[in-house]
Amino acid sequence: TLHAESNRLAHLVENVLSYARLERNRIKQRLEEVPALELLDGWVAVKAVCIGLADQPHVGPEAYRRLAAAHETGAELAVATYGGERANPVLIGRALWAAARELRGDEGARALMADHRVTEVDCDGTGDPVDVDTREDLEGLRNAGREGST
Repeated sequence: TLHAESNRLAHLVENVLSYARLERNRIKQRLEEVPALELLDGWVAVKAVCIGLADQPHVGPEAYRRLAAAHETGAELAVATYGGERANPVLIGRALWAAARELRGDEGARALMADHRVTEVDCDGTGDPVDVDTREDLEGLRNAGREGST
């Protein structure tokens, strides 16, 4: 029946989200062992990195393009804004990589933003930075009619 299939799918999504949280912790540990920015040091053509979160599936590619454009005009630290509120993704220019390497735990780019000039980039209309961490979050997206949109 449709109800049974819906329950099976919801259970599958819950398992996938649990696995994603486990993998996120494993990846975080690996990145702390070998900082990702060190991997890019030798690639001198890479002038900045954009960091987005996998649990924000409705952030659109245009947000990344806008951050890259801000970097092209001089931004070393740029953050997407939606409705005037800071969210992801965040761009970190090479000039700040040393400071980014010093971050520990869940500080994220907020710690960099406290100490460096930040360029806010309007990303309204490019997607939605809503987090999808739980089954309820997924249901909220479905109920809001945003499922599959970017």
